[in-house]
Amino acid sequence: MKILLAVDDSKFSVAAAKALLRLALPAGTVVRVLHVLEPVTVHEGLAMTGYSGVNLKGILKTGRESAQELVTKIAEQLRGKGLKVTTSVVQGDARGKIVDVASKWKADLIVIGSHGRGGLGRFLMGSVSSAVVRHAPCSVHVVRIGSAG
Repeated sequence: MKILLAVDDSKFSVAAAKALLRLALPAGTVVRVLHVLEPVTVHEGLAMTGYSGVNLKGILKTGRESAQELVTKIAEQLRGKGLKVTTSVVQGDARGKIVDVASKWKADLIVIGSHGRGGLGRFLMGSVSSAVVRHAPCSVHVVRIGSAG
């Protein structure tokens, strides 16, 4: 079985990883821990630094390094429970990239945390988990904080 665990740096991803560990998984299961780096525009880069002499390459490098540390940390925790784990950091829109990686890797299951936004929050921010559920090539397990324990 191939499981794609989509993570960001939030308590919702921690809950998703914990929920994954509670699943009854067949021998030989492989987990890929995926983090999607959202594109940073020059305008966002300027807003993050507060001045116009921004080093956008530095911001992107720091973001990629942080993302790699995140997936490595989660992978080590999963390996500590006896799972075979790979990691992946890609750049793009999380909604599409999670679905693309799952499709290309031929995942059997996607596990993703839900930020639990509803109504206006979902409309303004979008819902990655909802988009993944709608477009995924496989089953999706959406973990909410209340159900993750």
